[in-house]
Amino acid sequence: MSGASPSLGATSATARRIAIAAATIGVIYGYDIGNVSGALLFITEEMRLSPALQGSVTTVLVAGNIVGALLAGKLATAIGRKPTMIVVVLGYAVFAAWSGLVSDILWLDVARFFLGVSIGLSLVVAPIFLAESAPAAIRGALVVGYQVATVAGILAAYLVDWSLAESGNWRLMLALSAVPSVLVVFLLVRLPDTARWYVLKGRHDEARRTLRLVDPGADVERELAEIRADISAQHGGRVGEMFRRPYSGATMFVLVLGFLVQITGINAVTYYSPMIFKQMGFQGNATVLGLPAIVQAAALLATIGSLFVVDRAGRRPILLGGIAAMMAAGVAMILVFATGSLGGGGSWWGFAAILVFTAGFNFGFGSLVWVFASESFPARLRAFGASLMLTADLVANLIVAQFFLPLMDGLGGATTFAIFLLLAAIAWAFVFRFAPETKGRSLESIRAYWENGARWPTDPAPHRGE
Repeated sequence: MSGASPSLGATSATARRIAIAAATIGVIYGYDIGNVSGALLFITEEMRLSPALQGSVTTVLVAGNIVGALLAGKLATAIGRKPTMIVVVLGYAVFAAWSGLVSDILWLDVARFFLGVSIGLSLVVAPIFLAESAPAAIRGALVVGYQVATVAGILAAYLVDWSLAESGNWRLMLALSAVPSVLVVFLLVRLPDTARWYVLKGRHDEARRTLRLVDPGADVERELAEIRADISAQHGGRVGEMFRRPYSGATMFVLVLGFLVQITGINAVTYYSPMIFKQMGFQGNATVLGLPAIVQAAALLATIGSLFVVDRAGRRPILLGGIAAMMAAGVAMILVFATGSLGGGGSWWGFAAILVFTAGFNFGFGSLVWVFASESFPARLRAFGASLMLTADLVANLIVAQFFLPLMDGLGGATTFAIFLLLAAIAWAFVFRFAPETKGRSLESIRAYWENGARWPTDPAPHRGE
């Protein structure tokens, strides 16, 4: 698994199975959100789709994400983390296969909506399952590894699309992920549920057995006591509390930040980069499907690079630097489209801009932004904070998925990327003004910052993280 710690080899067989399952699910998730970029080229030809109908193939997936994310928390609490993960991978298998068997756009959209529901469930439950299952010694590595595996899955999708470019077999592009999805079911059924879920349900003996299986060297009674204390701290939280002082400032911060993550356009590139490259003058399906694979390889390196420097450089410089790279790439894209230099050297400048845009996103927003939701609230409100940020993110994703192609078709590339440039500038200004530098701060100190009106308790003036 990418990003796994060297200590993984010294852990239990159960912990290793958790790591393998997490990596596989991350790759499948990345593959299922990336494969449509190549498949759309051939679906559009076969079904003669307008730009709006092309957008619907991705939009319904995101709509399903929203439904799945809304259902995930209650489902995972009711039936367990492990059964919910089995539902997720079975959904991946069934609806990916169904996507490859349909004959018209209506049934393709239906299949992709339910695939989106499965993805929405995994967006919430997979990180919970990982964080609650993994032994403390490798928990950080597994969470990071899951992010890296997701980007690797997107890269794998582009490579598969490229390998099938000559045949134009979009059905196989969409359905291929059903195979590893079925295989990972057999791995998941051998795992216990999480100790935390067993404690939630009062099944303390099973929680003890699970802790011993996952980390034989752990102090089981101490870990059980910590789980009980954390669960107790989370009791009593209400959504309404998020929008009242002292937490209303933190709530608005994570909502706006979650929206800006997607509205700045990263999934326009993830979903539609082959079409963007065609607009730039690149020709041949192998070329327009091979170039996105290079872009995602750069994104993978940027994600890994961010993880190596964040603890030294801090969060604000990483976020601001990543967004600044997106802005520079936006300027280059505007120039490429506005000057009409869409062939020869001009198109390669455009390719470089797309690569920098994607790498900048993964270096900044993609690697770090979700941490703020977990840091900004007390334990009883933490899940609500993460849910609100995810909801804002998915709504923005839905907007981009539906309207990018019609904007490109109606307004042209220069105007479309000028809109993204403006939104990236707003994001940069927002992060500069409102995002605190939390490097080296305890969770209690960060929460005190928001509870104190976005001021560090010892600061005489509003803290801007300079």
